[in-house]
Amino acid sequence: MRQGNQDLCFLSIADAAQLVRTRKISPVELTQAFLARIEAVDNRVKSYVTLMTASAMEKAQSAESEILQGNYRGPLHGIPIALKDLYDTEGIRTTGQSKVLENRVPTKDATTTRLLKEAGAIILGKLAMHEFALGGPQTSLFEQACNPWNLEHVTGGSSSGSGAAVAAALCMGALGSDTAGSIRGPASLCGIVGLKPTYGRVSRYGVLPLSWSLDHCGPMTWTVEDTAIILQAIAGYDPLDPTSSKTPVPNYSSSLVQDVKGLTIGVPRHYFFNQQYVDSETLSAVDTAISDLQDLGAKVQEITVPSLEYTSTANTVMMIGEAFGYHRKNLITQPENFGEPVRLRFYSGSLFSSTDYIQAQRARSRAKREFAAVLDQVDVIVCPTSLNVASRLSELDPLGTLRAPSFTAPFNQTGMPAISIPCGFNKTGLPIGLQIAGRPFSESTVIQVAYTYQQYSKWFEKRPVI
Repeated sequence: MRQGNQDLCFLSIADAAQLVRTRKISPVELTQAFLARIEAVDNRVKSYVTLMTASAMEKAQSAESEILQGNYRGPLHGIPIALKDLYDTEGIRTTGQSKVLENRVPTKDATTTRLLKEAGAIILGKLAMHEFALGGPQTSLFEQACNPWNLEHVTGGSSSGSGAAVAAALCMGALGSDTAGSIRGPASLCGIVGLKPTYGRVSRYGVLPLSWSLDHCGPMTWTVEDTAIILQAIAGYDPLDPTSSKTPVPNYSSSLVQDVKGLTIGVPRHYFFNQQYVDSETLSAVDTAISDLQDLGAKVQEITVPSLEYTSTANTVMMIGEAFGYHRKNLITQPENFGEPVRLRFYSGSLFSSTDYIQAQRARSRAKREFAAVLDQVDVIVCPTSLNVASRLSELDPLGTLRAPSFTAPFNQTGMPAISIPCGFNKTGLPIGLQIAGRPFSESTVIQVAYTYQQYSKWFEKRPVI
């Protein structure tokens, strides 16, 4: 092996792809390095619930053979990644981390799984999550993942294993899902990059649903470049998903330029910068990041979106109401197989009336109109991703998260693309996330702003020590 296992695991996808393409490292070496690190570290991080060692090595050997024969597929060829355990994998158990589906083995891949395999990616395994993407951190099946920056703290949810595995260098990238912030929340708390694409940009076929009208699928990686690479592979129209969009997919890598000159950044301080419930260190880090973007040439403009105060409640009503509809039969026939946190949340969905749901839809429509009007004036919206850094596992109030305002839910309501990137650390060394949102299908602009800030701030150079 030309480089040590640890060195290989700390490469970005972009850097590893260049080495694989030029045959300086092989997919077999890369996969072996990650499997060895998982064996050494994941007993503490607990990010994997199913490790696919045999199939991963088989696919790595096939990738190596193809590349040696001159059949290089692209930047994901031979790259080890992992999937949240709600993405269907043919012949491999997919459980949603619930006893309800403990023995469920899909007979075909999710569309996103298939696209990653076609791009040549090596699937290392399935990752921990909050039960059915809502109930956690305690679940009815498997242990919950821990935050690599401090193993006594939460990762955020529901893509807990995805956030932990990427942060701990146990895969080069992962897929998460996002209904109220489940990609961006763990990205913020684990100090990585997480993108919720526009609603309809990435197929949800073969992905266990939480809320049909709010679910999004997207990448979680160490760098913005790597997010662009994975998004390129999974974006596009899918006739198997009725919500999938036919909007053309651009070349996202062309957005990896360090330039925000001429762009206008909208900052909704009236909602996202309320010192009554947002941690002061978070506000300070985000304000510094906004000043940095201004120094880099962006114009900063304060904006107002009056309906923001309703978006968290509207998102919760829709999400839990739709989730109860999906899980109702199993809640009646096998309630004991649901973990208590998720069961209580699903039961609360039965308390909402049709009037509640309609009012939530009205609030959503109003938010979409108001955001559209604001985005006629600004190019992106920048704000904190989370109210606070990761809390201790022992101090987490599972139902309390539903009562607190959400800084991610507004962009599920509107379907806008939104990314979380690191923007610093608090005094105890826990990561803080910056959220950048844009117009529907303007992932390219969101990526460009995120990349510009990343390259300036260099927060990605700091890794957790495990």
